[in-house]
Amino acid sequence: MSNRVLGVLLAGGLAQRMGGGDKPLKLVGGISILDRVIGRMVMQCDLLALNANGDPQRFSFTSLPVFADAIPDYAGPLAGILAAMDFAAAQGFTDILTVSADSPFLPRDLSLRLTLERRGAQLKLACAKSGGYTHPPIGLWDVELRHDLRQALLDGERKIDRWTKRHGVAEVEWPTLPFDPFFNANKPEDIEAAEAILARHPDA
Repeated sequence: MSNRVLGVLLAGGLAQRMGGGDKPLKLVGGISILDRVIGRMVMQCDLLALNANGDPQRFSFTSLPVFADAIPDYAGPLAGILAAMDFAAAQGFTDILTVSADSPFLPRDLSLRLTLERRGAQLKLACAKSGGYTHPPIGLWDVELRHDLRQALLDGERKIDRWTKRHGVAEVEWPTLPFDPFFNANKPEDIEAAEAILARHPDA
């Protein structure tokens, strides 16, 4: 059976360092970060969906399916990943490719490289890495792991890398020059930094 991959844009956080609101709706180069993420991911997956808490209508302009965390009270990215796995499994997808919805410069070969590395390592998980740091929310996940993840969350687990370590995770590194493709906008000054990257590299 061939793999069917659901691309999931994780936008479930509280954006406290940005002063609240939805980080993915901030503009970079006159285009929302979310639109940039959609544009980068739409050709890499079989379908895209959005994980976001609160009123889903604020994302209606995307025409994407929107689902909230499976665990209440903002339990972190793992809660969004579990919700994504449940949604994907119900729709007949074998895998999810999750990305941060506040990362405007995601690589165009993200899905391909994660898929190949995970297959070669014969593991159920793969995540992105750059500059010597892993980016656990940006990864390829076998939806069969959803039952184990649900129990881990119910047991209080909140750290992605601690949970993935149980199962083994293939890591794929991208260069950080001329810019880090996994740059994400957490603070107001990050928007200025993103604008500067875009000014130097219009095709970023």
